[in-house]
Amino acid sequence: MKRMKRLFLPLLAAALLLSGCGQTAAETAPAEEEQETQDEIYTEVTPLEEVDLEDEAVALAGEPAVSTLLLPEASGTLVQSNGKAVIDYSNTADGYVMVKYTAATTKRLKVQVKGPSTTYTYNLAADAAWDTFPLSDGNGTYQVVVYENISGTKYATVLSQSISVTLTDEFAPFLRPNQYVDYSAAPNTVAKAAELTAGKTDPLDKVAAIYDFVVKNLTYDKQLAATVQSGYLPVLDSVLAKKTGICFDYAALMTGMLRSQGVPCKLVVGYAGTAYHAWISVYSEKTGWVEGVVYFDGVSWQRMDPTFASSGKQSASIMQYIGDGKNYTAKYLY
Repeated sequence: MKRMKRLFLPLLAAALLLSGCGQTAAETAPAEEEQETQDEIYTEVTPLEEVDLEDEAVALAGEPAVSTLLLPEASGTLVQSNGKAVIDYSNTADGYVMVKYTAATTKRLKVQVKGPSTTYTYNLAADAAWDTFPLSDGNGTYQVVVYENISGTKYATVLSQSISVTLTDEFAPFLRPNQYVDYSAAPNTVAKAAELTAGKTDPLDKVAAIYDFVVKNLTYDKQLAATVQSGYLPVLDSVLAKKTGICFDYAALMTGMLRSQGVPCKLVVGYAGTAYHAWISVYSEKTGWVEGVVYFDGVSWQRMDPTFASSGKQSASIMQYIGDGKNYTAKYLY
C-alpha cells in the first residue's frame, strides 16, 4: 500500500469530529475532570511546607499461560512503613513500587512518584490493598510519598521513601500490570489476547492482531466521556465485555493485552492537538521503540492511536492525522 497523501486541514478537522476524542481540552475539562488547572496544595506537617500538584485529567482521550505472567508482588524485603501506610520497594529493578494504606480513614489519599524528570500523582484507595505504580522515568533517584487530605486542598505527608533505581532493562516498567493497566485482575482480557495471538511469534504480528480486534470491535462511549471524573481507572474485563470506552479504555485494553503476551508497551497520555488523549507505543527487536505504531502502510509502521482509528472508521484523513507525530505531545508514560 502506498503512503497516503497529506490532505487539507478542512478535511482533517472534519475527520477529527468523527472521533470522540476530537474535543478540545477546554470543551471537555468541566465534564471529564476536576479542573486540571486548579492545583491542589499538599502540606507537610512538620516542617510546614506547601507543594503544588495537579489532579490528573482523564484521557479520553504456545502462548504464555496466566501462571507465567509478570505479575507484581510485595516481597517485603525492602519496606518503609508506619501505623498508616506501607511502601514496598523490593522490586524496583523490575520497574515498580507497591503502596497500601492500612489505617481506617474516610479522607482522600494520594501517592506521588517523583522520578528523575517527571512527577506522577495517583489516587490511593483506603482499602488496605496493594496498588502498583510504575517507575516510568528509568534509572535514577525517585521519591515515593503518600499523602492524606487535611482539609480543602491541603494534604499532609503520611509516609515517604527515597529510592535509587537501576532497572533490569528499559522494558521492566512496561511489561507488568500497574494501577492504570491492571491485567492481573483481567483474566478474560488475558485469555482473549492469547486467542488473538495464537501461533504468532513476531511482536508486530501480535500488535496487528490485537489492534485489528480493538479498532473493529470497540465503539467510543460518548456518554462516559461527557461524565467521567478525575480518578477514573479502566477495568479491562469490563471494557472488553461492553466493547465500549473512552480513549483511556482503548489504550489501556491494548496495553494490557500486549503486555500479557510479552510485548513491551507504553500507555502514553498527553495531547493530540489540544485534546487530552491516550495512545500506545510498542517495542520489537526489528524496530526498537515505535513511538506510536498503528498500521503498516507498505513502507513503515505508523502511529498507534486505536481510538482515533476506530472512531474515525480508519478513514484516509484520520489515518493521515494519527500517522503524523507532530500532532501528538506525550506527557506521561504508564
